[in-house]
Amino acid sequence: MSPLGILLFGAGAAVSIGAGLPVAAAVGVGALAWGGRVAAAVGAGGPMPRVAPTELSEPWRGYALQAQEAKQRFDRVVTSVAVGPLRERLQRFSGRLDDGVDESWRIARRGHEIVAAVATIDTASAERELAELHAGRGDRQPTVADTDTARSLEAQLASAQRLVALADRSRARLRLLDARFDELLARTVEVSIGTGDSDVLAEDVDGLVNELEALRMAMEETDQAGQLLPPLPASDPRPQ
Repeated sequence: MSPLGILLFGAGAAVSIGAGLPVAAAVGVGALAWGGRVAAAVGAGGPMPRVAPTELSEPWRGYALQAQEAKQRFDRVVTSVAVGPLRERLQRFSGRLDDGVDESWRIARRGHEIVAAVATIDTASAERELAELHAGRGDRQPTVADTDTARSLEAQLASAQRLVALADRSRARLRLLDARFDELLARTVEVSIGTGDSDVLAEDVDGLVNELEALRMAMEETDQAGQLLPPLPASDPRPQ
């Protein structure tokens, strides 16, 4: 039910009607276009099974569980709304938030893997060997072997630094997005009692899930993640 999927359905149906097909056939063409979009989405990065919480280290496990628990509270608010159009709309938001929770688990798993990867790099030994290499060289010109060894050690240290920076950025951003799960819950309560705007809530839900998707993709592009991750905002400028 993404905007692109809906657009493809409408475009397919419109083109078919313009070509003179009956309405029923046009709807069928639109459905085929929508189905193609769904298949492409699943193939490109469809649902992944969530890992067991015990398989993740902290704080990644806590962030993923926090998002899941916020979603459960969201659903409890939805079930408290009287049956009708508002409840149906909130249920659609719930489905979209399921995507966000899945992304949280995928991010947590990736974060855990990155931290584990850093642990396999013996940075202390690399730093010590590099220092010994520079000290032992003295005033003489470095040999080819010296240069190659230094380059290898420096590459190890640079890899570790990139991974640490990636983990730190991702952890900070996931913490912020988890806080937004709780913010959405508060907005949902307002909507459920008629004092909030469901259109604004829809934008917030979609925006949160999109940001989680962007973070997950940035983490998967490890070498470029420092450029892909946007800076953390100081605060939400929109009036609360």
